[in-house]
Amino acid sequence: MQTLVLHPQHQLSILSAIKKGYRAFLKLREANRISTHFAEYFLPIIATESSLQHEAFNIRHRVYCEELHFEPIQENALEQDEFDAYSIHCLLKHLSTDAFAGTVRIVRPTKETELLPIEKFCSDSITHETLHPKLFPREQICELSRLAVPAEYRRRQIDQFSGAATGVINQEVYSEKELRCFPFIAVGLYLAAASTVLNHNISHTYVMMEPRLARSMSFIGIKFEKIGPTIDYHGKRAPYYINPHLFFTHLSPGFKSMFNNIIKQLEKK
Repeated sequence: MQTLVLHPQHQLSILSAIKKGYRAFLKLREANRISTHFAEYFLPIIATESSLQHEAFNIRHRVYCEELHFEPIQENALEQDEFDAYSIHCLLKHLSTDAFAGTVRIVRPTKETELLPIEKFCSDSITHETLHPKLFPREQICELSRLAVPAEYRRRQIDQFSGAATGVINQEVYSEKELRCFPFIAVGLYLAAASTVLNHNISHTYVMMEPRLARSMSFIGIKFEKIGPTIDYHGKRAPYYINPHLFFTHLSPGFKSMFNNIIKQLEKK
């Protein structure tokens, strides 16, 4: 019987393919684990009631007014603006404490007089010739904005000491298993917003965000297209665009599972 002898180049190719496949397997397993943990600890909610909308406005006040000082402090501790009148508000509830861990809104104009925030404040920063929101009917566009996560639900390595600018997670309150979910609260909010956008058949979605957040989103397959230069607007931010085709084309398998779980959770409401 002949023994098959592979050329060293072929051996390296096979080893490389095995390593690549194993890394992909680990990445998928970790993403599926995150999806399962997220569903166990967090519940996405569409704030249709005024009391829930006030919860969203209060989170925004804590983040945008009290912490970041982007907006002035309000006596009622609610951060609101003109765009809220035609917006859909999403919340994430932390199930074990019954508190809200974050919010994001979908600004959805239906009239010609209703603008997106990006159109009113940063229209000149959109340099893409064919993707400017003014080129599409009002009912086909929306903007994701005012994403806010309270400091107690944010956890990065630099936040593991007293006095960190964004707050410290109390590890005596939250288990290690739960803490693994907190960096993905923003992802969960964006996926809840994406579910809402798709449910309303909106074709074109815009967001003004930090390039580093866009890079973080691309890591899990939410690939926003940059449609203008980075400018100084509450820090370094740039205009981004996404549509359903771009969303589904790049979303990684593990986070598709997380997205499907979020859709099911929202459908139960």
